[in-house]
Amino acid sequence: MSARVAPSSSTAVAFGPYVLEPRQRLLTRNGEPVELGGRALDLLMVLIERANETVSKRELLAAVWPDVVVSEESLRFHMKTLRGALADGDDEARYITTQVGRGYCFVAPVRRHEPAPSIPEVREPAPLATTPLRSSLPVRSRRMLGREQDSRLLLSHVLADRCVTVVGPGGVGKTTLAVAVAHDLESTFPGQVYFIDLSAFRNAALTSTALASVLGMSVPTDDPTPSVLAFLRTRRMLLVFDNCEHVIDDAARLIESIVHSAPEVHVIATSREALRIDGERIYPLEPLQAPPDSPELSAGTLMHYSAAQLFIDRANAGGWRHTPSDADARIIGRICRKLDGLALAIEFAAGRVATFGLGQTASLLDETLGLAWSGRRTARPRQQTLEATLSWSCALLPPIELRVLYRLSIFVGHFCLEVAQVVAADDEVDARSVIAAVEALHAKSLLSLSSYAGRTTYRLMETTRAYCMERLQADEREHHELALRHARLFQRLLEYPESCFKEDAQSWRSYLAENLSNVRAALEWAFSPRGHAPTAISLARVASRLFLELSLLTECRRWCERAIASMADSQRGDATEHELQAAYGLSVTFTLGNSDTARIAFERALAIATALHDARNQVRMLARLHIFHERLGDFAGSLAKARQAAQIAAELAQPEQRAVASSLLAVSFHLMGDQARARTESEAALALSAPSERWQTIDAGFDHRNRSLITLARTLWLQGLPDQARARAAAAVSEAAGLDHPVTHCIALIWAVSVDLWTGDLEQAERHIDEFIAEAEIHSLSPYLAVGMGIKGELAIRRGQAESGVPALRECLRRLHAVRYELLTTHLNLSLAEGLIAIQRSAEARELIDSTIAHNEASGELIALPELLRVKASLLDDGAAEETLRNALEHSRRQHSMSWELRSAMDLARLLAKQTRVGAAHEALAPVFAKFTEGFDTADLRAARLLLDQLSANVTRAEKR
Repeated sequence: MSARVAPSSSTAVAFGPYVLEPRQRLLTRNGEPVELGGRALDLLMVLIERANETVSKRELLAAVWPDVVVSEESLRFHMKTLRGALADGDDEARYITTQVGRGYCFVAPVRRHEPAPSIPEVREPAPLATTPLRSSLPVRSRRMLGREQDSRLLLSHVLADRCVTVVGPGGVGKTTLAVAVAHDLESTFPGQVYFIDLSAFRNAALTSTALASVLGMSVPTDDPTPSVLAFLRTRRMLLVFDNCEHVIDDAARLIESIVHSAPEVHVIATSREALRIDGERIYPLEPLQAPPDSPELSAGTLMHYSAAQLFIDRANAGGWRHTPSDADARIIGRICRKLDGLALAIEFAAGRVATFGLGQTASLLDETLGLAWSGRRTARPRQQTLEATLSWSCALLPPIELRVLYRLSIFVGHFCLEVAQVVAADDEVDARSVIAAVEALHAKSLLSLSSYAGRTTYRLMETTRAYCMERLQADEREHHELALRHARLFQRLLEYPESCFKEDAQSWRSYLAENLSNVRAALEWAFSPRGHAPTAISLARVASRLFLELSLLTECRRWCERAIASMADSQRGDATEHELQAAYGLSVTFTLGNSDTARIAFERALAIATALHDARNQVRMLARLHIFHERLGDFAGSLAKARQAAQIAAELAQPEQRAVASSLLAVSFHLMGDQARARTESEAALALSAPSERWQTIDAGFDHRNRSLITLARTLWLQGLPDQARARAAAAVSEAAGLDHPVTHCIALIWAVSVDLWTGDLEQAERHIDEFIAEAEIHSLSPYLAVGMGIKGELAIRRGQAESGVPALRECLRRLHAVRYELLTTHLNLSLAEGLIAIQRSAEARELIDSTIAHNEASGELIALPELLRVKASLLDDGAAEETLRNALEHSRRQHSMSWELRSAMDLARLLAKQTRVGAAHEALAPVFAKFTEGFDTADLRAARLLLDQLSANVTRAEKR
């Protein structure tokens, strides 16, 4: 709810084409009301009050949210809304500027003048009759929540335009709003406000009779309209015609006649469709604002949303005595979204909370949507249940519109007109009839309209869809035919997007991402006992592309597994099985780990591609097997797959395939300790895959170009180029984020973290690992969650908190071993060993390092061998330590790893200095340090510089002695 910032002055304020009237809380543009939420209006009032001053964010939060703790995100959201309403920045108009790091400033010239009256007076002409009649208004609703802006705008429109029709779906609150505004206008029309409920009249010809009855007139029974018009011609009053939809033609004629013949009569009509008469202003009443589907939704932010306000108010009125927690807030948000913000549906659901509890109410809604739940006993029969409300609406439809409405319930969520025609049209209902029916159903508020991916789309509200689906399923044959057409339609859209989306691939991706619910519903039906197995398999194949593209890996695994199990022997060995096995293997790898199940799927997909002489897919499957063996810790096997892919790619006249193969080789050489060849292959891969053509190196959303970039970043650090390494790592993270592919983003982040840790930037490492963990949690990437825990443990050790870091690393390694994810084992073992040394468990650390070295020499993973030897030296006596450090230096030089060489040289210099061999110490470190040309602000180079200065001073003192 709005804080209702109190205006310090009643003076109206003008700026540009706008006038702000503080007392009425009304903003107009060229005399027309501007729709603006309460918070945004409060922000505007505060900024205008201090025009040309910078108002800090803290001051704005305190003024607009005085009793609620909110984040700056809420402030930014409402400020964006305000700027949008003002068209700030359009046609060079400028009203509000952002003062970076300080706040906001209202910069437009402001003109002040006396305010307009809060409610415009309607002039009472002398000749008009003023005989007072008794008002017939129903009682105002006890609390009308979330409709303050609607109430102000509707009141203004009624006075300015005389005839306003409030249009919206059943249960949205049209009558409640109309009655509230009518009560607000009673002082303007004293004793002359009349409410005409048309819902009880089945005979359209009785509309005039109903009005005459409310007015207390005695009129002829054959045609009372002339008498009614004559009566109204000399009067000033407000008429509220409620529920016009079922007598729409007669109501439209009567109201138009009143507007034309009675100049001082104002009309509010409520209807599910517009009257479409001369002089009518349509006021579409939108559902209440439901909270977003966001893990950040909290109890503190819940009350910013009108649907949630109504839900909690009605739940409390029904006996629910509970202050919502953050977990409750997310459940309430889900309920409000499920019910599309419909006030009536929310009231019904909220009334069950005291009986069933919040969680159980949500579960019941998932099952039935509460169509039969009853509301107030005193409500009209058509509003006592949702089912009655929907039956009322559907009973008013012509047969063809009703049939199309039932058929459209096969869609879940949004659909465009083209797909509606494909599914809903047949021999009995042609495509033109579907178009006409969609137009009519939208006009009657049974279809809502939106825009996605640049296309106009429609959707049924969930309650309407559930009601219609029940009726559709009652005809088993028709439901089967529609479900089959629906499934085959989305199969075609997924397989041949260019047939419907000639613009670009992004339009296809955006549209289908918004239609995931339709794809899921089609899969559920196709795999059901009453479904269609061949369609199910084909649909699962093409749907796997979208699931992988969007990193919905658990879902991809589920449907691919079902499809593979459903295939008959005669169906195997073709392109369909190849794609299903390939997708299944990848989704298993990233969600469950490196099991034999994933390996078997990849090898089966490779065998099919080989049998079909499909070289491109051979490279793709070898790339996936390369990643599988790499994650397994089998680096020799991984290199073998990379070389096999390079051999096949060399025979193809496709640079992108050679780029993929070079990327695979770069990763293998990097991990096996050959940094010179790793750099060569990384740079070759990047040269063959320009950012503008990167889609050609993307496999199921997984970007091989990005792997090349992050591999090059790590390689550059090892080769003694920290600045270039940081730049490449930052570019990799940025590019991965732009791809909107969580797996690729995670890979970029985790390798960037290694560069952060190596350069000593612990704050950046913390930011990157938090982002990594958030992505892994959202997309159920279980192995990555364990990795995140381990890096958190490493950071704790680096910050001197080894007591907490060591257990975290142990648990991380336990989980990774369980899913056979060994790619980061060496790095994590190194960190664990350093933690064990920090807590005086040297024997355990020595055993861990020795076993890691032995494993690495056997597996071929030599990248960290110099570092393992360096850490091991710290556990040995001086003689053995010196030998081990010189061995580490030799391995560093062999690998072209200058940064490892620097670390070993520093430890050797410290050891020699401790033995008073200061000259030898300086000689061990100085030549290595001299090879560096950049990165002098990184942790290792700062430490080396400091050590060299100390050694130089000691050498000088020794010479003087």
